[in-house]
Amino acid sequence: MSDVLTDAPRADALATPSPSLTAGRIERIVRDEYGFEGRARLLTSERDQNFHFAVPGGEALVIKVTNPAEDRLVTDFQTRALLHIEERDPALPVPCLRRTLKGEAVFVLEEDGAGMVVRALSWLEGVPLYQVERTPRQRAALGAALARMGLALRDFRHPAAGHFLQWDIQHAAKLRPLLEHIEDPTRRALATEFLDRFDAEVAPVLPGLRRQIVHNDLNPFNVLVAADDHDRVTGIFDFGDMVETALVNDVAVACSYQLAPGDDPLAGVIDFAAAYCRVRPLDETELGLLFDLTAARMLTTVAVTNWRALRYPENRAYILRNSPSAWDGLQRFAVIGPERARARLVAACLGN
Repeated sequence: MSDVLTDAPRADALATPSPSLTAGRIERIVRDEYGFEGRARLLTSERDQNFHFAVPGGEALVIKVTNPAEDRLVTDFQTRALLHIEERDPALPVPCLRRTLKGEAVFVLEEDGAGMVVRALSWLEGVPLYQVERTPRQRAALGAALARMGLALRDFRHPAAGHFLQWDIQHAAKLRPLLEHIEDPTRRALATEFLDRFDAEVAPVLPGLRRQIVHNDLNPFNVLVAADDHDRVTGIFDFGDMVETALVNDVAVACSYQLAPGDDPLAGVIDFAAAYCRVRPLDETELGLLFDLTAARMLTTVAVTNWRALRYPENRAYILRNSPSAWDGLQRFAVIGPERARARLVAACLGN
């Protein structure tokens, strides 16, 4: 296809500032490339630059401008995954790509000597999940939706699927150098304890598990629910962390954001995991690792976001948005302990 992009920049997108286009520039780009007149406004983002684009009397779009350091093949990976999901399960609430006037899914914008991939995606309506109260029915809906997405992607292949991504739990061992940047000694010790257990008990088992391409970032900032029914999922977006990894890692990422308040944080994780397994069962080995993998995701969150906030203090609030809940989760997981958690997860999910 003409919209395959394979020439990959060599720089690190995590260490390169995001694009800095103006709303006016985006409006001209959309008019020239897509044929839409409208108004653009900047949205928050970490590595890329995103805009809401309102078409008068028509649909709204998200205009996504990738970080110029991002590998073009990785961008193509994300683009083709959306096209694949739309073909396999069109009812899934994920963004749909809009074609340019030339019929392409993407185009490359040359700006200030840098090439940036631009995509136009459908705007999904709903309320951000992080703004609403969490419920067991909502967690069940999320679990079922993620399982459906995994099924839609299970036969998807792409040459960039195995790219290195620090957010991929299978690479948690590489976080160790980042732990020294955690200033609080108690928190640093807690993080080190979880990483030590991951290295000893989880990392040796991961290579033998089921693998496929997964979304890898089902967090409350990437999910929308209906304004009139917070238990109904209306949108899952941001495929920027998609990767090929152990299937259970995708579940663990989502579980790290499902901890219930009160004395039993694992109750929310069980609600989510059990609903996932009703659509796509995990086996006993995968369920036995889910607690430690969920902890590894929270560890990744605190380590990476702390490091990035130090590098980019001007974007500190956005970068650290998930860090407080991750620290809270690690502290509460330390109290639960892995053996009791594993037994409950296996009993709840294999009993479906």
